[in-house]
Amino acid sequence: MASRLAKFAGLTVAGAAVGALLLAERARPLRQRTRKELPRIARNAAMGAACQAVIMASEAPLTEAIAKANRRERRGLQHAIGGLPGRIAAFLLMDYTYYLWHVATHKLPFLWRFHRVHHVDPDLDMSTAVRFHALDMLISTPMRMLQVRISGADPQTHNIWRGFFLGSVLFHHSNLRLPGDVDEALSSIVTTPRMHGIHHSRKPEEMDSNWSSGISVWDRLHGTFRADVAQDAITIGVDDPDAAGDIALLPALESPFRMSGHRRV
Repeated sequence: MASRLAKFAGLTVAGAAVGALLLAERARPLRQRTRKELPRIARNAAMGAACQAVIMASEAPLTEAIAKANRRERRGLQHAIGGLPGRIAAFLLMDYTYYLWHVATHKLPFLWRFHRVHHVDPDLDMSTAVRFHALDMLISTPMRMLQVRISGADPQTHNIWRGFFLGSVLFHHSNLRLPGDVDEALSSIVTTPRMHGIHHSRKPEEMDSNWSSGISVWDRLHGTFRADVAQDAITIGVDDPDAAGDIALLPALESPFRMSGHRRV
């Protein structure tokens, strides 16, 4: 009973935080919208629902089983180090490997075909955070399994990182304008909306920056951090001939299987 109440309380807090962020991004928009809001949100929500179904059917049970085996067999980085330092190391390793995976989804043509569906969105807000091709989630499952196995994360550490990651993704995709000094301070630790807005630019030299999805230190370590582009100078989307036609739901889902328009320009 106590565990159910704790889970319900956690879901309630998470729901309230998401609702507050939705209201905040409308009250203090970082960028002007270029498309009608409701059709975009409906399309993105449909894609997000399909992604969640794939995650629950494949990634979630597999990674949870690996995390339980890590705990049972005391294997991987977390258990090699042990204690709180081991948990922190596993958390950081999972976050860093996702940085590397994100870079790969842009640089490898096959992965870009599917990840491009996320970037085609001409506006950037919280709904973009769930706009992915469902097969993108399936393709990333082996990476997620390896990530949990090598890190040695037990179920608790894995759930902490996953909660942090999901919260971060919603936050940095939001269209929330933070005060400049607050955004600057936060961006030294985590990925912020201004940071990620630059990554969603149509310009390749701007898109090829700010790859971090959680902790922002990875961009600083790899020299891929940028904060020198004004948000009103950014055109969100991708720069290829098929971009306009691939915004709608069905063309977006079909786009990875067409040969044209899926190269990085």
